[in-house]
Amino acid sequence: MAQTEKKGGLLRKSSASKKPLKEKVVLMYDEIFMTEDPSKCNPRFWEELFLMKVNLEYLEGKLEALDGEELMKIKDNINCLFQHCIQALGEEHPIRVVNALQTLCALIRGVHQKNKSTSGFDIINMLVGFDKAELCMKNLMESLDSLLCAEGSESLKSLCLKLLLCLVTVTDNISQNTILEYVMINSIFEAILQILSSPLSRREHGYDAVVLLALLVNYRKYESVNPYIVKLSIVDDEATLNGMGLVIAQALSEYNRQYKDKEEEHQSGFFSALTNMVGSMFIADADEKISVQTNEAILLALYEAVHLNRNFITVLAQSHPEMGLMTAPTSPIPTTPVTPLGTTPPSSDVISSAELPLDADVQTSNLLITFLKYSSIVMQDTKDEHRLHSGKLCLIILTCIAEDQYANAFLHDDNMNFRVNLHRMPMRHRKKAADKNLPCRPLVCAVLDLMVEFIVTHMMKEFPMDLYVRCIQIVHKLLCYQKKCRVRLHYTWRELWSALINLLKFLMSNETVLLAKHNIFTLALMVVNLFNMFITYGDTFLPTPSSYDELYYEIIRMHQNFDNLYSMVLRLSTNAGQWKEPASKVTHALVNIRAIINHFNPKIESYAAVNHISQLSEDQVLEVVRSNYDTLTLKLQDGLDQYERYSEQHKEAAFFKELVRSISINVRKNLAFNTLSQEVLLKEFSTIS
Repeated sequence: MAQTEKKGGLLRKSSASKKPLKEKVVLMYDEIFMTEDPSKCNPRFWEELFLMKVNLEYLEGKLEALDGEELMKIKDNINCLFQHCIQALGEEHPIRVVNALQTLCALIRGVHQKNKSTSGFDIINMLVGFDKAELCMKNLMESLDSLLCAEGSESLKSLCLKLLLCLVTVTDNISQNTILEYVMINSIFEAILQILSSPLSRREHGYDAVVLLALLVNYRKYESVNPYIVKLSIVDDEATLNGMGLVIAQALSEYNRQYKDKEEEHQSGFFSALTNMVGSMFIADADEKISVQTNEAILLALYEAVHLNRNFITVLAQSHPEMGLMTAPTSPIPTTPVTPLGTTPPSSDVISSAELPLDADVQTSNLLITFLKYSSIVMQDTKDEHRLHSGKLCLIILTCIAEDQYANAFLHDDNMNFRVNLHRMPMRHRKKAADKNLPCRPLVCAVLDLMVEFIVTHMMKEFPMDLYVRCIQIVHKLLCYQKKCRVRLHYTWRELWSALINLLKFLMSNETVLLAKHNIFTLALMVVNLFNMFITYGDTFLPTPSSYDELYYEIIRMHQNFDNLYSMVLRLSTNAGQWKEPASKVTHALVNIRAIINHFNPKIESYAAVNHISQLSEDQVLEVVRSNYDTLTLKLQDGLDQYERYSEQHKEAAFFKELVRSISINVRKNLAFNTLSQEVLLKEFSTIS
């Protein structure tokens, strides 16, 4: 018997020379693409259509092949198909529902491809017709809501979410997608929450649900009242919030695990041996090779939860097993298509194993630790635009956390100590820290470590000024909390002081290059005022009196850098140039630092002369400092412990608009490939009762 093979909706007999035969569903599609109503000749046309396995490729291709005029000629049939799809969603037979959902996905994507340059209005008209849009979309949203909330097939729920993601991302700029007005009016918010609160649904659909919610929250968020923003801001159900936190933690953990695997693979290879032999000249190349696609979609979801919902802050500290210590999934994560902004969901193996009970032998973690590790990876390399955006979003999230009173309470809690292994950029002048030597400390220490790490590793010609400003602001906000609540944090403050002084040194050394692009005095003023915070209020939050002495020692030891900074800002503030005002602010801010240097340096020189010592030890300098505090006069500076609170709408709107656009494009690309395969669905519904 001749072998039959299927290709693009055609059936060919390999041994025959006859014309290829078309699948029945393809013949039916062809009838829809005629100007006549297909049900005229066959009253059971629509009923039969939804019993046929959908040919996504053929249907989408057919839509894309038509020009605008041809599409308008068959608009009535397209509208009719759309409406019959919605009707089929209410059918008892799951095969019909599956085929209707798949057809809707193909229709939406096909019509979008045809209408790329037009607005959402044209897409609505082409799909459903303006006159019937409100009722049809209401019926569609109600059907999807019922399917998502029902206790039926998980595969059907998955397909509903894919369809919703198709709807949401039909235009690059989601705020121009008028279809979303119907998703706002007919909310599916409660259905999303139900998925997140149920362990089974969360494992299967949590990732898509969280990404969908993050996108819906960003629809016209600055122009009108978005019900998803309002509802997300007041969610207080613990199970739901924890569910959302788990989904985000698992996605970030998966990224961390992939990065760690690639890093270990790299270090054990020939390239690592070669790098060790010839020094660090190839380190940049090594970093590129081990970079893993970032996941802005899940990061956006974390941001919206932290920014909008005060109750979500508690989820950050919710303990769960260290996900990175689990067995890696056996099947690889699909990474196609390779796009700059990843939205590939984590493996379900990781999700299911992550929700096991806590084991006494496994290090516990939480969402904040997972996020800090993620941040330490993506913030290493900011030369790539997408990593730069990822790094910026990480710092914005940390800014929101650093401003929150409750978050600060658990960050600084002495009873909540964790060992946080942050990733550190390979650098020639330092050894890789051994993971086992890491102490257990309050979580704020890990945040400060991350900030210090960023400060030390990004002093380069392509200077990420915006990220540095955010980084210093985060440190300042944490210090304000410590000063206000008199928290004496046992932290290696010297590392921070040293990093800040080196940053000032870098700004001065590269004054000409940097001033051509940036106002470096804004950053210099922030750094100087951090020192002023320590000088003015350090006795209330530094752990011991000797810590305060060490601060003075560092200022005196590195006085040349402060002297040089003063000379630079004095020069620019006395000239009538564009930098006169910002430079003069730094001049005034340096008053107490200069007072300390000018007061103690003569005392130290005198001590050395009297005792005939050419070079004083640290202990000897500290002795001079301690015995001469009483004669030191400092000026009280106002506003050191004040800061401007984070505001998204006024300062970050352009950033989020572009970020959401990138995520929307990428979600659509990922959906267009292998996420709508029918094989699993048809196995599940192999019989129709």
